[in-house]
Amino acid sequence: MNKLQGFYELRHIGIPAAPWNIFSKNTFLDPGLLWTIRVAVKTGDDINLPRAVGVTAEKAMEKGTQFLSQFGSNGIVIYYPYFIALKSGIMELKEKVTIIESVDGDLWNLTTKGRRAVTIFVDRLTHTVTEHGQKNFLNKKEIERLFRYGARVRVKYKDYIFNYTSVMVEWSLALNTNVNHMPVGDPYFVFYECRVVK
Repeated sequence: MNKLQGFYELRHIGIPAAPWNIFSKNTFLDPGLLWTIRVAVKTGDDINLPRAVGVTAEKAMEKGTQFLSQFGSNGIVIYYPYFIALKSGIMELKEKVTIIESVDGDLWNLTTKGRRAVTIFVDRLTHTVTEHGQKNFLNKKEIERLFRYGARVRVKYKDYIFNYTSVMVEWSLALNTNVNHMPVGDPYFVFYECRVVK
């Protein structure tokens, strides 16, 4: 499953996904918000695809038009309102264990910079929870919600997981923001990638 499939799958699993839409030449973006714009391709390498994160509506329109001309024949360009990530991480669902890795701020702090605040292992047979790193970095309520969402992913992909693979989702605990980078509203979980790991 590539990013493009993952974007569609997240909507069907029943977990909170980024509220993305497909960018087109007729797209209008609210200038009062900041925006994220990304590329997802049908075939070929879908790692390190171009994106613009937390940019003005004008810049997002410019980048979206550029991405569309470059990648439109082999995929889609998507956009969604920018959010501030308070905490981010990955959750990997294996047959016998669920693994959560989390970091402060954006996911890139984990995936690109290699920083990690906590890693949590949950044995599905014994229900034993093992934490490595900053204790209580994720509070009990946050962990419970992640496991609840993970259970939905696990049901959807039980056949993949049973065949000695795993499914990984990327997530953030996020806050909406206005064009001045000021937080708006209450924190919420958002998932923005889902892929099968072999």
